[in-house]
Amino acid sequence: MLHLLYILAFTILALIAVSNLIRNLIMFSFERDRTFAAPRSPMQNRGNLSYISNRSVPHPELLDAAGNPIGEPLLVMRSIDVEDARAQLDALYEASPGCSSESKEEEA
Repeated sequence: MLHLLYILAFTILALIAVSNLIRNLIMFSFERDRTFAAPRSPMQNRGNLSYISNRSVPHPELLDAAGNPIGEPLLVMRSIDVEDARAQLDALYEASPGCSSESKEEEA
């Protein structure tokens, strides 16, 4: 009898948890689509966290040394052949300070 009571209690808890999860997902999707009106004057906004500006501030990595936004891509990836990648990795390995001439002779 006690086992059935545990099963019933955990089933009820699981249903509550799943219903809360679904409700939160629905509320977050509605919040994302909602637009907020800009305050009309600084005097009206005085009581409502006036230090928050309406314009978005870019991430510091997207700014140059002078504080201006950069217009170039940060990362450009291009596809290369496996042989080209292997050759570039071998060149990096051979140029590294840990690579000795003895290990090159052992490979040959």
